[in-house]
Amino acid sequence: MSRYWLLSFSILCTGLVHAEESVKSEQEIDVPSPLKTEVEFGYQAHTGNTDSRSLNSRLSAEYTAGRHRSMGEWKYYNLYKDGEEDKRSSTYTVQSDYKLGPKTYLYGSFKGVDSRYTAYFKDYTLSGGLGYQFAYTEQFTLEVEIGPGFRYQEPNLDEIDDDDIIFPDIVQEGIFRGNINSTWQALDNLSLGVDVTVVSGKSNTRFDSDLNVINKITEDIALKLTHSRQYHDKVPNNLEKADSVFSVNLLFVF
Repeated sequence: MSRYWLLSFSILCTGLVHAEESVKSEQEIDVPSPLKTEVEFGYQAHTGNTDSRSLNSRLSAEYTAGRHRSMGEWKYYNLYKDGEEDKRSSTYTVQSDYKLGPKTYLYGSFKGVDSRYTAYFKDYTLSGGLGYQFAYTEQFTLEVEIGPGFRYQEPNLDEIDDDDIIFPDIVQEGIFRGNINSTWQALDNLSLGVDVTVVSGKSNTRFDSDLNVINKITEDIALKLTHSRQYHDKVPNNLEKADSVFSVNLLFVF
């Protein structure tokens, strides 16, 4: 009789061990979510001898499933000085990628910029081509994209001075687009990022660059410092070729 009790006890212990190992293995498997969203917000106000207010915000989402990756982003910047609007711009980007191999992929991209008080009210770019991932790990990523496309630009016909009209022609032309995107997780709570885009056509060449430093406060909240610069190689007389914005934002990751 004791043998049967011993055998039963052994079977029960074996089952408990397997069950514990099964639960442990399930807990160790951490499957990342295919959807990642980010929200940024920054605000500054100056009073006294200087009266100005600025607002910048950003919303982005990325979804990855199998060979497909889709991304969308919207940025907004607004600046008031002495009770009057001085700058306002809205930038939105949509892109879809399809993996061809371990490192190469096809991409289709659209970027639109609606702005006031700069050379162009509207600047739209549609492009498609080939991308290559030189590195794609949790610590470091480096992606390069090149391809042809089409650009539409609507000029700013407001007067800069009393009689100074700028670039009266609407631009509709083929272009070449290049993009370099890289991120580096320097420390557990500190990462660096750079994104540079070149769009070149017959009318002008434009460079957009974004440099950012992200310092994590918690797992879902971080402090983000960003320097964005926009450069046109051809601009009207007496205008600067480059516009830049430096922002300090709170970043929320979902």
